[in-house]
Amino acid sequence: MRRIVLASSNPGKLAEIREVLADSGIELVAQSEFGIADAEETGTTFVENALLKARHASRLSGLPALGDDSGICVDALGGAPGLYSARYAGRHGDNAANNAKLLAELRDLPDAARGAHFHCTLTLLRSAGDPAPLIAEGLWRGRILHAPQGGKGFGYDPVFFDPAHGPAGELDSALKNRISHRGLALARLRELLDAEKR
Repeated sequence: MRRIVLASSNPGKLAEIREVLADSGIELVAQSEFGIADAEETGTTFVENALLKARHASRLSGLPALGDDSGICVDALGGAPGLYSARYAGRHGDNAANNAKLLAELRDLPDAARGAHFHCTLTLLRSAGDPAPLIAEGLWRGRILHAPQGGKGFGYDPVFFDPAHGPAGELDSALKNRISHRGLALARLRELLDAEKR
């Protein structure tokens, strides 16, 4: 069993990643278990922020670290909220306020103009100074609903619609973990880890 610290305090991310990696031989430990606070996200890209988070957690825990930076990018808003998804309405992690602000911004737009995608970048550092981290990314395309729907998932899931599977807030976790941005990035990360073993 390989212990890796997750460089996030988001319980939704931790639960999703643990579920996907359940049979991988990786024990994912939350950074909060080491008393590590979130790193300041000063990067200008998802990759930069994921690396900042992972280096911070690895340095303070002494373990390999997995950084995750993700967000929702809305076409009509020029890609916003993007990097600022978690604090779009002001306070970090206020999902209800973030969703309300997004719906207000798109209030009068028809379905055809509500295109959006979730983006996830994962970075795995073997140590804090790792010069060649593993980087995996995933995209989940869809559109923004006109009102929240469903009680599953977290973040922007209640306002996101997958054209093949319906509202993200109504998807069971097994399906979501196969098709979502994070699920796809984790699948790619597992491929990279498997390739390292060969």
